[in-house]
Amino acid sequence: TISSVEILNVLKLEGFHVPPGYSSFLFFLALFNYMVVLMGNGVVVCVIIIDKNLHRPMFVMICHLVVCDLLGATAVLPRLMMHFLTGERRIAHIPAIAQAFSVHTYGVATQTLLGAMAYDRYIAVCEPLRYHAIMTSARLHSCCGLAWFVALLCIAVLFAFHMNTPLCGNIIKHVYCSNRAILRLACRSTPINNIYGLSMSWSVSTGIFIIIAFSYFRILQASVKQSNIDSGVRSKAFQTCASHLVVYVLYEIASVIIIVSHRFASASQDIKKFFSILFIIIPPAINPIIYGLVSKELRSSIIKHFTKQVFHKK
Repeated sequence: TISSVEILNVLKLEGFHVPPGYSSFLFFLALFNYMVVLMGNGVVVCVIIIDKNLHRPMFVMICHLVVCDLLGATAVLPRLMMHFLTGERRIAHIPAIAQAFSVHTYGVATQTLLGAMAYDRYIAVCEPLRYHAIMTSARLHSCCGLAWFVALLCIAVLFAFHMNTPLCGNIIKHVYCSNRAILRLACRSTPINNIYGLSMSWSVSTGIFIIIAFSYFRILQASVKQSNIDSGVRSKAFQTCASHLVVYVLYEIASVIIIVSHRFASASQDIKKFFSILFIIIPPAINPIIYGLVSKELRSSIIKHFTKQVFHKK
């Protein structure tokens, strides 16, 4: 029998069923992924901060997206590495809530920031001559602040519904803590939380999709009509448009994979957990590569600063 004190203070993550002898390999695999996330995103942030030529709205928004990626990866990967290395599955109730809050904030903030980036691209392509007058520093910070505010508010309300909900179990059947996994331990049904969670997820996803679809529809129209736009300006705008669209599509693919995997009852729990973890570890690891490959300015700046550091040391 589980005591109420134990349930209140200590939860246990079910984690993966790791075959004997594979723990070290999985630990180093998770460690490698985390190092890729830290180094890739760290390089992007540092270069954008150092290079004054990149102090422009799109790159500032990329910095915000990088912070969001780091939040999601850091909320999950260190504890996952501990699970593989030591077999430790216990997690205190407050850290469990904090991890779940961070994971959900990562999910929603990624979408809201991508929506803000789509608005920036819409102004850059459709109103190139008025771009700097419209996307001022104050408006830029307002857009980024609003994206974070919407995400934090949505998730804060979500968790406010069940902060005092009594739990009648302590085994979280997942690799990391989430709102849904914690609510499964509740002693009573939580219809309000479920309704709000579904409504919020649908509203945010649909709203951001509409914003992005509208922005790129207008961008497509503008690219056909405005033949007088300087080719260099248009090329730079389309480069950042391409990176933004690839990141958004990658994020949506990861989300769809999770949803589809949970619809197949025949799929093993480890497969479902694996797909769920991809949502956390793949986009943060790949996004810096996408920015570097698609954005010529960012790629050139990274190469320039890397070369300068190497030759300076020599």
